[in-house]
Amino acid sequence: MKSWCIPIITPLFLKRMEEILIVYARPYDEKRPMVCFDEKSYQLLAHSRPPQRLKSGRVRYEDYEYERKGTRNIFMFSEPKAGQRHALVTSRRTKMDFAYAMRYLVDELYPDADCIDVVLDNLNTHHYHSLVECFGKQEADRIMSRLYFHFTPPHGSWLNMAEIEIGVMAEQCLKRRLPDEWTLNQELIAWEETRNREKRTIQWTFTVDKARKVFAKHYPANLTC
Repeated sequence: MKSWCIPIITPLFLKRMEEILIVYARPYDEKRPMVCFDEKSYQLLAHSRPPQRLKSGRVRYEDYEYERKGTRNIFMFSEPKAGQRHALVTSRRTKMDFAYAMRYLVDELYPDADCIDVVLDNLNTHHYHSLVECFGKQEADRIMSRLYFHFTPPHGSWLNMAEIEIGVMAEQCLKRRLPDEWTLNQELIAWEETRNREKRTIQWTFTVDKARKVFAKHYPANLTC
């Protein structure tokens, strides 16, 4: 059974939701890209016995036993309007990993952007202070001068389009045993290059107007978003 949590609709939830929906509604601007950021843990697994080779008209047989080879974290950078995405594999998901991911986003993925709108959830590592602790204030300020964070509200991670991209990645790329980080990276590179070449975009249809209808009873009369 899949567990889920009903969001508590508060004025903060509504304001953060509308902020993100307004960002989603903006036209594409290559000088101010909108990037959705999220992460996924992945279990590395190796075959305990070599699988049987494929035969014409038959599926490949795998032994149900496997060997655990540790876990890796996958950071997902998704730019849904441009149809671009990039997966970054790290050993962990700490403050330092987040800080390096943000510097990678600024310096490597979007070096020519004036500012990058980043949609992300409000984990305790997703913070300016993570960059300060890792790089020092001067470098943290340089990185943050080109980033603008838009945090999803509590229990509102469904507002992050990176979750959609992670779901596609898991279905198309990760539904098999990958024994080590090198193999994982190779599979992710091949997957993202194909989707980027095809410019697979995400068509987001949930707007501010729709949100105000869906959550109409939760909007205080004096709330301005």
